Amino acid sequence: MEWLNWFASFENTKPVALVILFVLFVLILFYVFGSKKRSERLESYKNMPFLDDESETKEDKK
Repeated sequence: MEWLNWFASFENTKPVALVILFVLFVLILFYVFGSKKRSERLESYKNMPFLDDESETKEDKK
């Protein structure tokens, strides 16, 4: 139970949390950019809000 007392101290908790969040960030980056196919699919989603606007303007012109 000594490790709980060690972890409860703010001087020890902050660096551990920093390492955990950094590893999580790197894992997310690896997931997104690790596969070429997944990367292209996620890149295609960036224009999704504009596609809806284009369809509305085409309907308005009719």
